[in-house]
Amino acid sequence: MPKIDILSQDGKSLRPLDLNDAVFGIEPNKQAIFDAVVMQQASMRQGTHATKNRSAVRGGGRKPWRQKGTGRARQGSIRSPQWRGGGVVFGPTPRNYSYNLNRKVRRLALISSLSQKVVDESLLVVDNLNFDSVKTKDFVKVLDALNLERKTLFVVSNEEEVDNAYLSMRNIPSVLLITVEFLNVYDIINANKVVFTEKAAVEAGEVFA
Repeated sequence: MPKIDILSQDGKSLRPLDLNDAVFGIEPNKQAIFDAVVMQQASMRQGTHATKNRSAVRGGGRKPWRQKGTGRARQGSIRSPQWRGGGVVFGPTPRNYSYNLNRKVRRLALISSLSQKVVDESLLVVDNLNFDSVKTKDFVKVLDALNLERKTLFVVSNEEEVDNAYLSMRNIPSVLLITVEFLNVYDIINANKVVFTEKAAVEAGEVFA
């Protein structure tokens, strides 16, 4: 069972915490992680690309010249694909790129990504994220104390009161805060460091086990 030190907001070690081995201590399955990330990225695509085919282009209702006798190639419309301003052939149309993975694969990918962060020593646990007021500079002090310089994902429990923490960090572009309920593979892999509160680490160990 992996152990990790619980840190205070000023970076001091408070006490050890036993993480759930079934969630934070498995052998990471990199293929499952890859499949989950590709699925999420596909689901994020808007799919609003579109081109106009022959039926959507304005004009071209009249035959430009008679069929025979002009010496020119026969044409039926000035909006045929070979004409300038004509319709596009086989162009992209609006579509939905999202798809689903099996539930077991999604769960394996999630716990694999968490276990990989433990292996990489990129997972931290803090006792809480309680702030008395909404001040971005107070949250920046926490980042400096925990030596969090790049993209950081904070994970909190659904039961914790973190409104002041969220409002204090929302102007910092490199920081994201989510609850255990919305924990996902892409956000975990995309972050250089993942910081759980103590309650969130315990809750994640129970929910995803």
